[in-house]
Amino acid sequence: MKPSKTSKQWMREHVTDPYVQRAQKEGYRSRAAYKLLEIDARDRLFKPGMVVVDLGAAPGGWSEVAASKVGRSGKVIALDMLAMDPLPGVDFILGDFREAGVLEQLRDLLQGKPVGLVISDMAPNISGVASADQARALDLAELAMEFALEHLRPEGSFLVKVFQGPGFESFYKLIRSRFTKVVSRKPRASRDRSSEVYLLAGEKKEYIV
Repeated sequence: MKPSKTSKQWMREHVTDPYVQRAQKEGYRSRAAYKLLEIDARDRLFKPGMVVVDLGAAPGGWSEVAASKVGRSGKVIALDMLAMDPLPGVDFILGDFREAGVLEQLRDLLQGKPVGLVISDMAPNISGVASADQARALDLAELAMEFALEHLRPEGSFLVKVFQGPGFESFYKLIRSRFTKVVSRKPRASRDRSSEVYLLAGEKKEYIV
């Protein structure tokens, strides 16, 4: 099948992308690693010995960064519905984090340790229907937030990717109602044409479900 004009354009952009080239040179699995590195440089997300949960982790760019930051005394648990090649210092769970069996695996790996940071770079498979894609992306972000609220220690942090567009303001208000501190970040490694931003939330509030 002949490649489409769009796929050719994407491949051309991907090959010439400076962050793709840098990731290949420096040994990171994806250019997304630089988004997390930049946010961490500004907001000091990681601490040695910290427990981190990475939602939607494949192919592993964020987990790589997390493992290097928390060190051997820390713990990184990565979850994804797609397979991910093994990474030193990372425990990987293949499955949907909304399923009880997957959550049970997570609890077993945590061994009672409180989670200091939940990170989520999840995005839905793109259908091409903008309104549907945006709704699914926000649904994933909200599910990740609920996961973080359940598993984070009181002073823990939550970093999630969202896309600006319909429903964004409502989600922003929702996350502000759940966390004391919320800031928005747009790292340089995010492509200019992308509507993605990252919300960093900390100090979850006590609330009645």
